[in-house]
Amino acid sequence: MQSTDAHPESCPVLKTAGIISGKWTLLILRDLSKGINRFSALERSLVGISPKTLSERLKGLEKAGIITRKSYAEVPPRVEYSLTGMGWDLIPLIEHMRDYGAKWLGDGADSKTAKDDHAPGA
Repeated sequence: MQSTDAHPESCPVLKTAGIISGKWTLLILRDLSKGINRFSALERSLVGISPKTLSERLKGLEKAGIITRKSYAEVPPRVEYSLTGMGWDLIPLIEHMRDYGAKWLGDGADSKTAKDDHAPGA
């Protein structure tokens, strides 16, 4: 593996984390992968997110090339968001995070058993 200690800005892990690390970002990507693609639908799905935060996250994801924004010349105006190829490539990462959380960070019952199964000497 190539060392990036001298140049952390070129580390692909850090660069990816920089894109997805914002609060709500992973949930926005999850919802877009399920076909929830309008601002109002995302806002309803992401209970507790402010319109300002949702707008900021969507703009950041668009700037990073993770999503596209398409405006339709209709009355009232309609805007839809969709994942790009780069965005779709993040979905397996989110699924792995969900699996990890369920296995290791769940309600305690299953995660304790899983931890014990991998303990030294187990």
